Amino acid sequence: MENFRGILFMTLAMAGFALEDLILKILSNFIPISQLMIYFGLFAGIFLSITAKITKVPVTSPDILKNKLVILRTVAEMLGAVFFLTAISLIPLSTVSAILQAAPLLVTLGAALFFKEPVGWRRWTAVCMGFTGVILILKPGLESFQPSSLLALLGVIFLSLRDLLTRHIKDDIASLTVSIYAFISVALGGFILIPFNGNFVMLTISQWLMIITSTSVGCFAYLFLVLATRAGDISVIAPFRYTRLIFTLILAVLVLSERPDGLTLIGAAIIIASGCYTFWRENRRRFQ
Repeated sequence: MENFRGILFMTLAMAGFALEDLILKILSNFIPISQLMIYFGLFAGIFLSITAKITKVPVTSPDILKNKLVILRTVAEMLGAVFFLTAISLIPLSTVSAILQAAPLLVTLGAALFFKEPVGWRRWTAVCMGFTGVILILKPGLESFQPSSLLALLGVIFLSLRDLLTRHIKDDIASLTVSIYAFISVALGGFILIPFNGNFVMLTISQWLMIITSTSVGCFAYLFLVLATRAGDISVIAPFRYTRLIFTLILAVLVLSERPDGLTLIGAAIIIASGCYTFWRENRRRFQ
């Protein structure tokens, strides 16, 4: 029953993130990405800060402000958001989402290289296969290659670093606190992008409503993600992260009329298969 709840929460979280990305993609056609990041980061930060105040979760204690892992995670979050959201504004949403699926493989790679976690040859093979899928999606050397897709890859690298650092943050620092700093860093990233994105624009009522909706959906998606990771076996639940790609593809095709090509779909399938195998091998190693 716990695993079923975890799967349900994870699937809801991924559906929420897919919807959030879709709204940001639509808004990026009319609003500079820097402006979107500032509004999104500030609104979400304020919402979670109010939640922290109500639940009496500490936010500004010296132990948190001086924690190197929290600081590094926040910087990685900011850079990941800058590159990832810029990519969303420039290339098809389905392509960005497909590249994002490589994040768990990058986390495995980072854990082995920087934290000396043991990774056997089978998982190394899975990681290499996953990167083969990324190359198929990027299509370097072909006419369909889009240089802006490298921004998505940079975004995924920094978001993977964020996830890797999150693994090593002590449990006495609340997830809500870490998230508040993350959203504030997104707003800061927006300010950094201002010189590159042009002047702010006046928003219509419908655009304001879309920003508020995107922020709310993103916050609830994060909440479901936390609930998922705390329910059931992570090896059972984690592969359902890949449902985000399914939801994104459906929304991109139906709403944005995108048509992902065969190489993108094959590459995404290879990445998902490699990631699921990595999750399975990691779980098996823990119980050997």
